[in-house]
Amino acid sequence: MEKLTETTCALMKERFGKDSLLSLATCVDGIPYVRTVNGYYEEGMFYIITYGLSNKMEQIRKNPVVAIAGEWFTAHGIGENLGYIYDERNSQIAKKLEGAFSAWFHNGHNDYSDHNTCILRIRLTDGILFSHGNKYDIDFQSN
Repeated sequence: MEKLTETTCALMKERFGKDSLLSLATCVDGIPYVRTVNGYYEEGMFYIITYGLSNKMEQIRKNPVVAIAGEWFTAHGIGENLGYIYDERNSQIAKKLEGAFSAWFHNGHNDYSDHNTCILRIRLTDGILFSHGNKYDIDFQSN
């Protein structure tokens, strides 16, 4: 397993540094749960806008270890609720998410006045990325 290199960093940013459909898996009591989410990647982490009282967030509260998969990429990580999207602590990442998700951000799907509308951050621990016939085993924690 290698550190996140300049090459793999550029590949991750190119592929996921925008609105990206991802499969997010959680596991509670030995039962796996998978759903599709919109995610945005930045510096070894994925960010997802979600509802704090959703099943996925309840499952992450019980077991924060998650798996994520996207276009020719699969990884493990630790999920954490950053709290209300418009909390002052989240202002920088909220602006980035609004830009990344601009195609649907204001379509009425999310109620941004509800303080349960939160940001889920997934700190990646390890992953496998495929690109142009190359396989990269990445240790995200060694950076």
